Amino acid sequence: MQRIVVLNPKGGSGKTTIAINLASYLASRAHKPVLMDLDPQGSSFRWVRKRRTHQAPVQVVAAYENDGRTTRSFQLRVPASATHVIVDTPAALEAPELPDITRGADKILVPVLPSDIDIHACSRCIRDLLLVAKVRREDDRIGVIANRVRKNTLGYQTLIRFLQTLGIPIVATIRDSQNYVRAAELGIGVHEMKSYIAREDVEHWLPLIEWLDRPKTRSEEPGTIAPAAAIA
Repeated sequence: MQRIVVLNPKGGSGKTTIAINLASYLASRAHKPVLMDLDPQGSSFRWVRKRRTHQAPVQVVAAYENDGRTTRSFQLRVPASATHVIVDTPAALEAPELPDITRGADKILVPVLPSDIDIHACSRCIRDLLLVAKVRREDDRIGVIANRVRKNTLGYQTLIRFLQTLGIPIVATIRDSQNYVRAAELGIGVHEMKSYIAREDVEHWLPLIEWLDRPKTRSEEPGTIAPAAAIA
């Protein structure tokens, strides 16, 4: 079972959009994904509830709820048949929370928008993942997604230059498209839309899917954590 955490403490970066469309893709390929919704807004949970019975099944865990009648571990259980767990995290995560959130994650996706505020927030997020959560670059577990971009704009060019300085792979560049809005309203993902409508959007997901499918790589030698100044 692959555990994928979608994470960025900055609100509005598109975490839920990435999470639900990834779940949609996996379900449409006959996998058995589970969405674990940690966000109190419950957007991933509501998206799953919109899906119709004829659509490929996606299971969901309302992890943002606190049920005093059961233990937390029982509440967060996932079916043994699950092939993937996609964790949709809330905004405003503090650095000390990152080790618990990322523990056991095979891949960590960090979506970032092309704005100065979001670029600064992404820098801090990557720094905290490296220094606080102790995620090593050489393990190839962190991937950045340039989200809602419009190419040939100054904001996009600034974002790409920044991302190239991090030493973290840019695993996808997702364009600003109304197809994501329409799909979310219907309880589907862009991979489930008619091909002539969402062909370009689907193509943008190919590098991300390839990166997620890479086998785990663990260095035999201990990694060296970059100083905060190198990624600030």
